[in-house]
Amino acid sequence: MRTIIQPQYQAIINTAAQALKTEADALQQLPQYLTDDFARCVLDILHTNGRVVLTGIGKSAIVAQKIAATLNSTGTPATFMHAADAIHGDLGMITHNDMVICLSKSGETPEIKALAPMLKQLGGKLTAITGNIDSYLAKQAHYVLNTTVTREACPNNLAPTASTTAQMAMGDALAVCLQELRGFTPSDFARFHPGGSLGKQLYLRVDDLYPKNEAPAVLPNTDFSRVIVTMTTARLGASAVVNENMELQGIITDGDLRRILQLNQPFLHLTAKDLMTPNPKHLPTGTLAIEALHLLRQYKITQLPITQQNRYVGMVHIHDLLNEGLI
Repeated sequence: MRTIIQPQYQAIINTAAQALKTEADALQQLPQYLTDDFARCVLDILHTNGRVVLTGIGKSAIVAQKIAATLNSTGTPATFMHAADAIHGDLGMITHNDMVICLSKSGETPEIKALAPMLKQLGGKLTAITGNIDSYLAKQAHYVLNTTVTREACPNNLAPTASTTAQMAMGDALAVCLQELRGFTPSDFARFHPGGSLGKQLYLRVDDLYPKNEAPAVLPNTDFSRVIVTMTTARLGASAVVNENMELQGIITDGDLRRILQLNQPFLHLTAKDLMTPNPKHLPTGTLAIEALHLLRQYKITQLPITQQNRYVGMVHIHDLLNEGLI
């Protein structure tokens, strides 16, 4: 359904749309700026025995902090050093094994011009991420990553907007290439992100959930009243139907019982086999909990039996995933 925009809001929305378009245009230009310098920079970072040190001044410094965080979370040790602090003592944190990436739109700010030759004297490689490839910084750097933008999204073409977006995107490109070359897997990512819902998506498994619940189960010939008792006692809104070897045969849910009652026919003589949905959706032990959530959502169900070597061992309820913050 199309949103009706009040006339007095249209000018604001037009300005926002133009800003987004300007930044999108800046990003679309970046691929054509990629050169051998980018590839050599990636390979040098990959094989370095030190860290990647990100530095900059002003808004570029903030972007540098974000790039350092992205590199760290994807397997490349990195740290941030403010360019102003660097020329007042913080250079001591850099070793000859480190690689320094300096961000500056102009490449000509006083702090950067003072810092660049000092960085070269320390013996490590210097990479410039700059919008001015003819700048002092670019001429001092071993590698130049071009982030030139046609204009800023700022109406006055002054505030760093499109240029900082381009810097951040170039940093992301570095991180993604390094991640690919390292063979960085979701399991590796989980080791660096153990907290919050993101971490849980990568490490929480159904094995962490189903043992906390009852494991309601009945045999196919179990009568209606015993099925009700089993489901009520377990308080999961369902019961598995299994054979003598605990192999899963079906599932009975509250919904199945309601459908039977709506038929207005005798039901007390029915058994679990009459009530169950055969061959229900289920997952083996060891499955990531997020996969269980995807299955529950896909089939619009709230309970999922868990099996181990084809034998029923328990049940995961959608409330388990809600309690863990996955929903």
